Parts: sequence; C-alpha cells; structure tokens
Amino acid sequence: QVQLVESGGGSVQDGGSLRLSCAASTRSFSSYTMAWFRQAPGKEREFVASIAYTSVHRNYADSVEGRFTISRNNAVNRLFLQMNRLKPEDTAVYYCAARHFKADEYHYWGQGTQVTVSS
Repeated sequence: QVQLVESGGGSVQDGGSLRLSCAASTRSFSSYTMAWFRQAPGKEREFVASIAYTSVHRNYADSVEGRFTISRNNAVNRLFLQMNRLKPEDTAVYYCAARHFKADEYHYWGQGTQVTVSS
C-alpha cells in the first residue's frame, strides 16, 4: 500500500515556474516507478512525465518536453516536478501516481494539486 500526498500547486503568470512535490508513505519507494498526470476541466486525465526507480529512465509528454523536469529522492520518499515556462494550457489538477516496477498499471494516486497559469 502506498499513500501519496502532493503539494506545491498554485497560481502563476504565463512564463512562470512552479515545483510540485509528492510525499510517498511506503517502505519500498525505490521499487516504484513514479509519474505525474494532469487533468484539465472538461478533459480526460493525461500523462505528463514518469521516472523509473533508478532515475535512469525518464519519459515526458511532448507538450512538456524541455519545460518540465521530473526527479525523485529515494532517501526521503519524494517525487518532484519542476515546471518552467508555464503556459495557460498547463492549467490542470496534477496527480502523483505510483506503479510497482513489476506492474503494468499505476495503482496508487494522490488527491491532486491545482496549478493555474494565467495569461
């Protein structure tokens, strides 16, 4: 069982930056692939970025590549998302998710944190 709690959301201007954090309560954080997803009003939830437990493999959605950076600190069970050059279309609720490295799907989700980018 993994409990995830996001923080760091807020409101920024177009071009601004935010850093999201996700605290995970588990004894085996390093065994999980972690990811960020987001859901904008009226839209389906979409993948943003993922990072393997070794931090070697990272994947990004095309829409955030080069602007967002996903990272993790296995020593303190934390996942991060540094978001730079934010755009109004990045406005969404951002969710932290965890998938055991042997699993095919993300089974654990946080409650989400709101990010609002105004033009």
